[in-house]
Amino acid sequence: MSDRAATVREKFPRFRILVIGRANAGKTTLLQRVCKTTESPIVRDRNGKKVTMDSLFHKWYIRGEHDIEHEISFESNDRFVFHDSRGFEAGGEEELKKVQSFIEECAKEQKLTRRLHAIWFKYCIPMNEHSRPITVAEETFFSKCGTGKVPVIAIFTKFDALHAIAFGKLREQGKGIREAAAMAPKVAEQIFQDNNYYGMLQEKEFPPKNCVCIGGMEKEEADCTALICCTAEALDDEVLETLLVSAQQVNLQICVQYAVSRTLVKLVEKEDKHHEVHGNAGWELQSKLAVWFPHIWVSMTVIQWMSHCIGFKYIGCCKLLCLWCWCPWIHAHSHSIPGVLIGWL
Repeated sequence: MSDRAATVREKFPRFRILVIGRANAGKTTLLQRVCKTTESPIVRDRNGKKVTMDSLFHKWYIRGEHDIEHEISFESNDRFVFHDSRGFEAGGEEELKKVQSFIEECAKEQKLTRRLHAIWFKYCIPMNEHSRPITVAEETFFSKCGTGKVPVIAIFTKFDALHAIAFGKLREQGKGIREAAAMAPKVAEQIFQDNNYYGMLQEKEFPPKNCVCIGGMEKEEADCTALICCTAEALDDEVLETLLVSAQQVNLQICVQYAVSRTLVKLVEKEDKHHEVHGNAGWELQSKLAVWFPHIWVSMTVIQWMSHCIGFKYIGCCKLLCLWCWCPWIHAHSHSIPGVLIGWL
């Protein structure tokens, strides 16, 4: 990780995302899963003033209308900031203009903390051949509305329902229950490809940078790892990669992956793998690795002292650091940590 990335991460620790989706399409639920919470969102206006839920209830929960300028966050993870926009239903030219204007205004912001970092465009996969997954107005967005350097990620939800359809077709073909269940995921992927949902967007002048299929978001234990990874892959800036990976809490393994691939590997390539880390070099290495890990409440002084006393080499020192960094996650991730340790150590 570059010094610039580490500095920006300290000064501007919030990752800003615009979420576009049709009214009552489960966008709030998706954001709750990303932030691993069931709590209601906190909404603030552009000046940072908290907006009471009483004033928003009718527009937000009943009519599905939002002010795109409002900042949405959750107490469980306030390092994500969301902006919510209705999808472009039939005749949604006004909403289309609002979104385009908002994107343009964010692009003009001088401060990185006020800029838009990614756009999530949420679709529901249609469950029958007569439904249109993408409206004409939505197609217009990808045909006329460039987003500059801000990547757009197309999110296709209800993919688990497509599994059920695939399972039913396999059973009709005479497959047994177990065989059909095992084959359903691949058949569902083929159905998705055959219907060319993503391909229709890729043909437009301003296509999305990436896409992901997810399902089961109505469940509290739903996994958003694929969405986070897909978004990270769409980012072309190391600074933004750092902001996103260190902000997410859905999967610790993502932090490990980026800490190793973006920081450790580069440092090891420059130095002898058996070179002992002491003094400022060791401290610098530890600090750069720590940036990738969220909510580190560990004293870096303690880690530095241990590396001095024991004389850890590059690899040993890095593993020690990451083990310490995992400590705040132990209760929430006790079921997954052993697997991560075995696979990595």
